[in-house]
Amino acid sequence: MERGNRESLSSSPAAAASASSQAQPQPQPQPQGLFLYHERQRLQLCLLHALNNLFQDKDAFTRADLDTIARQLQLHHPPQQKDHKWWILPLPSLVFKPHHNALTGNYDVNVLIAALEGSTHQKKVIWHDRRTPAASIDLAACHLMGIMLNTSVPRLRGFWTSRHWTALRNIRGVWYNLDSDLPAPQPFRHETHLVSFLDNTVAQGGEIFLIFNQD
Repeated sequence: MERGNRESLSSSPAAAASASSQAQPQPQPQPQGLFLYHERQRLQLCLLHALNNLFQDKDAFTRADLDTIARQLQLHHPPQQKDHKWWILPLPSLVFKPHHNALTGNYDVNVLIAALEGSTHQKKVIWHDRRTPAASIDLAACHLMGIMLNTSVPRLRGFWTSRHWTALRNIRGVWYNLDSDLPAPQPFRHETHLVSFLDNTVAQGGEIFLIFNQD
């Protein structure tokens, strides 16, 4: 199953469909000759999708890569053991790992940082202080690769909420929202729109992480 597709700059977002019934469109060449890689949401693998969308590369990371990182984090920083009643089954501890869900993904910020700051990619992840307006971010900084957001989103028609990873990136002078929940990448028409979007994200309980190149 193909994990992602490339969307033309001229593509317009349509109404979102359920992840299980989404068809993957083929790349449509445009005069500009520029295509955006965009992975769509599957299970709780939003961090995987966000990272590959950030790098614009379907092979930047795999689920096996992130699972390995999560296991290494657990090995080096094991959770404190708590006393359990005898009737509690061990299954939850086999599925809900400290840094991810073994069945569906759902990776935490520690996996994000380890993945980006590891020897393979050597990026720098900086958490943006939520007390500081987004206007303080230098969006034109030459070493700023992109932005990762962690937000709370409703699932199953609002019956429960989960944390969600989203990648934003400037591509040829235009910032794009590469959210895997969107049917296609969405451009921000002006930098002020991006700043307002970031401020609104924080106001709704989201977190901003700035991703910098180190070379």
